[in-house]
Amino acid sequence: MYTIQTQDLSKTYKNGVNALNSLNIQVKEGEVFSLLGPNGAGKSSLIKILTTQCLATKGKAFILGIDTQKNPSSIRPLISCVSQSISIDNHMSLKENFIFQARLYSLDNKTIKQRMTTLIDSFKLSEYVKYPVSTYSGGIKRRLDIAMNMISFPKVLFLDEPTTGMDVQSRRAMWDMIQKIKETFRTTIFLTTHYLEEADILSDSICIIKDGKELIQASPYELKRLTGNSMIKIGLTDAKLLPSCCRYIESLKLCSSSYIRGESAFFVSDDSDSSFPLIIRALLDKPFYVKSADITSPSLEDVFIDLISKKEVKEDKKVC
Repeated sequence: MYTIQTQDLSKTYKNGVNALNSLNIQVKEGEVFSLLGPNGAGKSSLIKILTTQCLATKGKAFILGIDTQKNPSSIRPLISCVSQSISIDNHMSLKENFIFQARLYSLDNKTIKQRMTTLIDSFKLSEYVKYPVSTYSGGIKRRLDIAMNMISFPKVLFLDEPTTGMDVQSRRAMWDMIQKIKETFRTTIFLTTHYLEEADILSDSICIIKDGKELIQASPYELKRLTGNSMIKIGLTDAKLLPSCCRYIESLKLCSSSYIRGESAFFVSDDSDSSFPLIIRALLDKPFYVKSADITSPSLEDVFIDLISKKEVKEDKKVC
């Protein structure tokens, strides 16, 4: 049994927006699962359905085998959700915030005290107890927000873009916290993020969605193998010519796809070693003055851009 599972899940709003389109995902117990997709892909709608905030139009969703639409009251004690906006109260102390959250789950005083102590120690918040919450940095507030949402010891923790706007140091501290939640509390984590490096480091499984439909679900390692073991990176002296460069190489059928990131063009090929000299020779025949050329290993970002830029994914690439 999966911790989270959807079956042909669809959501159409009253204004006609089709947010989810027969979506199928599976999340295993105890893993960090990352949901990736461009803005408007349906990530927020999926979280709302899974956390029983709204109903699906068609299909089914299950948390620990429980139907989210038929038995939402049975699911709510088992989950916790940390939204993009921080939910702590600046007018209450750190411990008062914990107690307030615990009361929502009807925990008794003894349990609250035990769990609060455990969470404060586990997430290194003890040094902040004596200070007003209003004086905390954004990173510490977010750490407290997540720790508070662990007071019920949920089976599933939803984290909706938890590191948005954080500096590098705070983001890495948050990564450590997420790993600790997984390893110490055995909590299944459902994560959305726009940081591909974050998903690569933290995730056991990743699902990429577009237009409310899953494109692929696999481990980070499996995803990075989709575009082959390597890809071709080209830099031009005039970066404005990169779009023309991509169209030209694609017209010659020297790559399966291409895209631009920063001031470089990336060409995906089934055999980069063979394609590399052919692409260079083709560019030399045109006024594309090559500044740099290299064969490089694909990153998760390369795979993500490659997948969402295509209209459809081949059946043999659907690992989910």
